[in-house]
Amino acid sequence: MLRILLTLCFIAPLLASHPAAAANVVVDRDGLLVDGKPFAVVGAAGQTRFGLLKQLGANTVRTYGDETGYVLDEAQKVGLKVIAGFWLEHPRRGFSYRDLAQVGPQLQKLTEFVNRYKNHPALLMWALGNEVEAELADDSQVWTGIEEAAKIVRRLDHHHPTMAVLAEAGNDKVVRLRRHAPSIQVLGVNSYGDALPSLPGRVRAQGWKGPLIVTEMGPMGQWQAKRTPWGAAIEPSSDEKAAMLSRWFTALQPEVQGQIVFYWGQKQEVTPTWHSLLLQGGEYTRTAEAMAAAWGGNTPQGNRAPRISLFRFPQGNEWNKDQTVRAEIAVEDPDNDQVGVVWQVMAESTDLKTSGDAEAVPPVFPQAVRDPGPKGAAITGLQPGHYRLFVTVRDGKGAAATANLPFRVK
Repeated sequence: MLRILLTLCFIAPLLASHPAAAANVVVDRDGLLVDGKPFAVVGAAGQTRFGLLKQLGANTVRTYGDETGYVLDEAQKVGLKVIAGFWLEHPRRGFSYRDLAQVGPQLQKLTEFVNRYKNHPALLMWALGNEVEAELADDSQVWTGIEEAAKIVRRLDHHHPTMAVLAEAGNDKVVRLRRHAPSIQVLGVNSYGDALPSLPGRVRAQGWKGPLIVTEMGPMGQWQAKRTPWGAAIEPSSDEKAAMLSRWFTALQPEVQGQIVFYWGQKQEVTPTWHSLLLQGGEYTRTAEAMAAAWGGNTPQGNRAPRISLFRFPQGNEWNKDQTVRAEIAVEDPDNDQVGVVWQVMAESTDLKTSGDAEAVPPVFPQAVRDPGPKGAAITGLQPGHYRLFVTVRDGKGAAATANLPFRVK
């Protein structure tokens, strides 16, 4: 018996340290098989809080480039698969797919990238580029560039499919991809808001028969939002975003082979909250509840986020600089948790970029908020200009609600 126990003690560490095998992922008509079993992609783009994402019912996380190694390792720990993104540079930023001096090093980097990660057990597929064709009058060079990259990947790795990611489907964008990049096996499309329900039909009408994954989806893009008279996009509250996401999940579920929500983290794009599914402190909002309901998961301990039922300037969102205006808020928590309310005034962002490029966070004006409380705050002392009033409601248990109001001081 002692000999058996000693043998087991010797073998156990060896078994524990043996790396898991890479998955075999196969395109089966318009579906995916992972190790022979059907696999419908549900998840988010990001690189944080993978345990929470898994708990919400996700099975996949999407990356864009340099963070891939870390994400693969962390995803493997919690049982998530990874759509590993490789960043193909954009012609809109000066890259030319007709210039061998630029293309050669990029393809060499891709070769090293694939060889480095192709045997990782968390790898699901390769996403070659993200919206490379965006903002081009002539995108012909892009499709051949994607094809060259896809051919390299398929030569190096026979177990994980290739995917191209487009900025919406366009009128004939998918046709051009099919014609000039036949080595692409999975189609990824980034789409938002009201464009989402019609996306599968628009893609299939262009002849795509393989798997379709919505590689970025969100409640509403800033380009789709209503605007103030001075042009500021009006952002939905976290409650409104959750309701929108629920509608899009329901509309898309039977029509696509994957849903990836953007962005599982915190990102400044128009505002710090527009596309951010998490706050800077890691708190989730009601959008997480929508994800869990659609994917068969749950929030930690079933905790639900606070709700903002009212947020407004009763006197309107324009006033003179010598005025003091009060904002009103009404908050409720479905679990009867005690909530805290934080108020913040920021300048309207002027560093607005396209295609998700990095933006600077606007200045904050803490002195502009007076007498803050759970039901309202006074705004005063600002010079003429365009601003936003942000409110964040936390329940102390990891959940939060967010909203903001654009306003103008004359």
